[in-house]
Amino acid sequence: MATTKKKAVRRARKGQRIRQVAAIPYRLREDGSLEVLLVTSRTTRRFIVPKGWPMKGKSGRKAATIEAQEEAGVLGKALKQPAGTYSYWKRMTNGFIRVDVAAYLLQVTEELADWQEAANRQRAWLPAADAALLIDEPELSTLLRDLTVPAADPA
Repeated sequence: MATTKKKAVRRARKGQRIRQVAAIPYRLREDGSLEVLLVTSRTTRRFIVPKGWPMKGKSGRKAATIEAQEEAGVLGKALKQPAGTYSYWKRMTNGFIRVDVAAYLLQVTEELADWQEAANRQRAWLPAADAALLIDEPELSTLLRDLTVPAADPA
């Protein structure tokens, strides 16, 4: 994945837009209300959704599923189509680059007690509207605020 990041940074320096994939882990409570899982970023400790660079040979939704497992310690099934997209400014060592993100809903089936980045991140289940208030990226905040889960996904 480091090579993908290096390629992305080179493309960004040339003025090209770069892409990432994200998972929006969710669950339905007994009353039918929607909760989403946020995690803290490793560096700024802000709340974010699990996201990362596209992975060679893997679809966007598969890459998002892997990111959710690594960063948030959750397993589940991602819906085929992205729930939406958003853009943000990614902090790099020598500045910021603009990143376009395709966000996939991930229906959580299992929450792991221990996971790859557990020592570096905290996670929190919140109603989508509350999660939207904690997110700094305006487009992601709007996506979470307006989030609806399809009744059935023919995945």
